[in-house]
This record gives sequence, structure tokens and C-alpha cells, in this order.
Amino acid sequence: MWNVPEKEENEDLRKEWFEKGEKYAVAVNEMVEFGEKNGWENWQGQEPEDKREHLTTEILQRLRTANLNNSVSDFREQFPPAHVPFIPLLEKKAQSIEQLHFIDAEKIVFLTGTSYQKRKAYLLENDTITELDEKIDAIGKSKQGTVFAIAAAGKISTFDGWEGTLIHEFTLTEMAGIGITDLVPFNDGKKVLLVTSEGIYLVSEDGEKKIHPVPEANEGEDEEDGDNGSELSMENAALSNNNRYIVVGDQDTDHRILDPDGNTVGTVGPQSSYPHFCLFSKDDDQLITNSCHFYNGITIGIDSDKYMGAAVEAYTESEEYTLIDEEMRVYAGLASSDYYILGDAYGYIKAVDKQGNRMWRHFLGSTISGMTISDDGQTLWVGSSSGMLHKLKLSQGHRDTHTIGNGQHYEEFRLLIWKEEPQIWKW
Repeated sequence: MWNVPEKEENEDLRKEWFEKGEKYAVAVNEMVEFGEKNGWENWQGQEPEDKREHLTTEILQRLRTANLNNSVSDFREQFPPAHVPFIPLLEKKAQSIEQLHFIDAEKIVFLTGTSYQKRKAYLLENDTITELDEKIDAIGKSKQGTVFAIAAAGKISTFDGWEGTLIHEFTLTEMAGIGITDLVPFNDGKKVLLVTSEGIYLVSEDGEKKIHPVPEANEGEDEEDGDNGSELSMENAALSNNNRYIVVGDQDTDHRILDPDGNTVGTVGPQSSYPHFCLFSKDDDQLITNSCHFYNGITIGIDSDKYMGAAVEAYTESEEYTLIDEEMRVYAGLASSDYYILGDAYGYIKAVDKQGNRMWRHFLGSTISGMTISDDGQTLWVGSSSGMLHKLKLSQGHRDTHTIGNGQHYEEFRLLIWKEEPQIWKW
């Protein structure tokens, strides 16, 4: 019986992975381009299939070996990364990558896990990753400047710069031990916006002030509901860059625009089913709010001269807002100087400007759970619920023919930060 030579077997594996991956990417790009230009109702073709799942185990083992042998660059050239073939592994291995924050140069900080899980905090510098204090529950960064907030052991501490001078330390009482969805320090570090499923709070030297939901919303609740009756779903909030406005919302309430002390100054009703995400533009001239229905959603923009006294009706077309997007259920996003970058439930990041013009799209896979961008706007880090962290150089051209999207972005690497793995794997 003749044995297939190892070199020939390797070449067959490489060829199958490469050719099928390229074919799939081309087909998806053509389908999406057609749908965007002509309407999805006019697409008559078949849904593209990535037929490489049977190769996943072998490819993953070779990736591990390449990491151990310091030959990842060569491996990546032969086997460009993919998402779809690894979906069967994600149920057990994946975890959310959240609370990404840019520090400086090629350095960021981020967390794994969600608010109801035990998290781990990491520092990523270039492609070197360092695990941080295991007591850290959440990390936030100011909208302007370099104030960082770290929640750990029942306290929130704010610092002037990463590992910088301590500004203030807040000891939590009512919110001690509660999982933190989001944490945003004010630009001076003397106050913090704290988002949890138990409520949204302003934390200052005066204590913890609940600003959402408003007390009236809970009056008359059945006391037998206990703690579960007060839990929020899809809790979300945003702080304007100049710290003059706060926006809060959850599944069961309109988005509310607040002043810095938490007083309501306007409301924005959902144009899809459930309020899900909010964000201010970089110059604070616009507020966008997203509402969702299953995996889709609608995003609208409200100009800053309408914040005070805003009363946008739910499910109603109006000149009071600009339609930004009518497809995405937005899970994460940021505002660059020129446009928004929004991450959706399907694993796409998309850039759109204040008028709702689509700039580009780029597919990464799984729900997008966090992102941060360098101060010069050239490098973007994106985390997803697949347990993958991607580092992209924007507008530098596609690295390979397997890229799904039209953004011309170069993926420098992705990290597989998976559960039950001996280390973090670079691809």
C-alpha cells in the first residue's frame, strides 16, 4: 500500500483550504454588493457555503504548532484565517472580548467575559499580551484625555493616565459586587458613569446616584418579583465627549437624554422594537441611538441643537432625526473624526457618516462585543463573542483574497483567546 508523501499531503491541505476559502469570500462579497445595490429581495442566488469545516481540527493543530515554532507569518500566508469553519468549536471555547481601550502607540487594554462572568483583564502591546490583576472587574476610559477607571474589590479608582497618578477612589456600597456592563469616567476623573443590569448610576464623592430607570418607573411593581423584577435587559448608556450629556436606555424604556447630574432633558423613542445602543459623534454634534428586533435594527441620529427638549416619538418617521442605518443590531461602536464604526450581531463592522452614507464594511464573525481605535485613527482593534481579538490597519489594502468586505483593511493579526486552551494563539 502506497503512503502519500507528507509534502504532497501538506500541499493538498493548503490548496483545499486556500481555494475553498477564496471561492467563499468572493461569493459572499458579490452577494452582499448585489444586495446593497439592488435590494435583498431581488437576490435570486444561493447562499454561499464555506465547505471547510472538516479541515478545522487539522488547521487548528497546525496553528498551535506555528505559534510554538514562531512561524505564524508563514502559516498565515498559506492558511489565511477564517471564521465560519470554526463555528462548531465556539460553543465551548468562545468568550466575549469587551471593554477595549486605547492607551498609546500599539498598546490597548481589554477584558474577557461578560458582566455576569468572572473576567480577566489583559494588556496588549504590539502582539505581546500580559494578564493583569485578577481582581479587576471592569475598566473604562474617559471620552477626552487619558483618564482610566478600574473597578476592583468593591472600589472604582480613577487615574490620570494608564498606571498614572490616582485621582479618586470611590468605595461602592449599593453596587458592590454587582456585575458591570460598562464603566465611563468623566474627563476630570471625579465622577463615573456606571452601567449594570441592576440600574445605571452616577458615582461620585457624594455616593451612588441611580439615574436609570427613573424611580417612577418602578412604582407599583409586584414586590414578589424581588430582585429579578428590577433587572434591566439590554442596558446601555453613553457619555458625550464634553461630558455635558448622558444618554441611558434599556429594552423596556425609551432612550433618555440627561444633563451631567442625571436630570432628563429629552427622550428618543425606538424606531425598531427595543432600545439597544447609543453613542455621540466625536464632535458631540450628533447623538445616534439604535433599537433592535432579533438580529436586525434601526439607527437614527439627533442633532445637538435638539438634545434639550427632544421628544422623538417611537416608530414614527420624523424630521426630528436622520436615518443612519436600517439593518444593524448594534452591539459596539465608536466615533472617529469622520464617521461612526459600528459592530453588529452578524459579525460585521461598518462605517457610516452622520448623514447615513455607507463608507465601508468588513466581516470578522460572531457578534461584535467591543472595539477601540488609535488616536491617529489608523489602527482598529475589534473583539467579538467568538473569543477573537482582531488588529486592523485601516485603509492599507486587503492582506489576502479571503477578506470579506470592501473596506480595504489589513488584518495584522487576530488572537484566539479561548477557554480551555493552554495559551492564547496568534493567527
